[in-house]
Amino acid sequence: MSMVTKTIIRQPKSIVQAQVSVPWADVEPKWNATLQRLAADLEIPGFRKGQAPLPMVEQHLSNRLIDEVAKAVMPEFLVQALQGSDVVPIDYPKYQGISLVKGRQLSFTAIVTSRPDVKVGDYRNIKVTRPAAKQVTDEEVNKLVDELFRRWKNTQSKPGVAAVQPASTDVSLGGLASSGSLSFNTSTGSTSSPQASSGQVSSGLVDAQGNPVASQAAGAPDDNFAKAVGAQSLADLKARMRTDLENEAKYNNELDFEELILQEVEKMTTVEVPDILIEDELSRMLVSLQRRVTDMGLLLDDYLKGQGETVESLKDKWHAQAEKNVRMELGLAEVARQENVEISDAELQAEIDKIQDGKLKAQFEQQEPRLHLRHSLRQMRTLDLLKKLIQPDAQPV
Repeated sequence: MSMVTKTIIRQPKSIVQAQVSVPWADVEPKWNATLQRLAADLEIPGFRKGQAPLPMVEQHLSNRLIDEVAKAVMPEFLVQALQGSDVVPIDYPKYQGISLVKGRQLSFTAIVTSRPDVKVGDYRNIKVTRPAAKQVTDEEVNKLVDELFRRWKNTQSKPGVAAVQPASTDVSLGGLASSGSLSFNTSTGSTSSPQASSGQVSSGLVDAQGNPVASQAAGAPDDNFAKAVGAQSLADLKARMRTDLENEAKYNNELDFEELILQEVEKMTTVEVPDILIEDELSRMLVSLQRRVTDMGLLLDDYLKGQGETVESLKDKWHAQAEKNVRMELGLAEVARQENVEISDAELQAEIDKIQDGKLKAQFEQQEPRLHLRHSLRQMRTLDLLKKLIQPDAQPV
């Protein structure tokens, strides 16, 4: 162990200043090794590559050698300096005041943000009331059916033209798969003359199996349309859509309930939030906005101009919310610590194994993505724990 001396100075918002001094004897091995490495690739006039005397190389390299040695040894000596303290860096250190001369001690100052001290109130007695679940109305179901009918009609052949060799191209209708996939086929291929069937002109429409179906002239959803998209009847189609809407309402209700719990955790969390964590959260929020804007087919710069905003003005507006988000995250993590909530290696790997995308899955071979996923799973499990602790009177009547 090196004879490192240090002075640790705590500053507001979890900033820590570590003043570190290291004897030359502890620096010398790395100095010599770095000198040998750089000398091997150095060409000095009058000498073959890598053959110049080390004293001459040392003089030639000058500040470059000092920078290389300092860059290599400072992280190691900082770790030693922080051992035995409660300082846990959550960002990369910034070095300043570096003094390194051959034969003398190394001294430097490192500025780091430490994991903040977090205190959470009586989270076991959180009282919130679960919001009443949204009721699905007939009007909402009919509106969804009408929208599906409109989309379906746009894919069909003109009336009176028989469809030949219906294509197998499936047009997916998202959100309608809870009771079996609902889909319809587009018709392609050559056409032939209208053909009569049971006294009725063929509409050219086909059901989910490619069989021709008749369609009423009124242009309103009917059983034939419902069969064409994979339901047994119009009533069956409406029942499936109602189920999907009810499931969506139930899911959103659960999200609303969780949000109320998290808001209470944030309120009872006392912590001096480090600026670096607020900046990270603002960056995350900005990335989320950029994804939504991209999905709209826009560029972020164009979107911001249309809103009369800039990235900096958005960050200013979001700052208070970002700080709340970080406080909530830190509070939830503290609850996890107190409750000994952990995610095992087997549980982590089980989640990774669920990923179907090969490229995405490969990312979790690296340590950092695994750490992020483990943290997310731990936070989710902690939230589930809090939901179970909610008093019975917090449940909807």
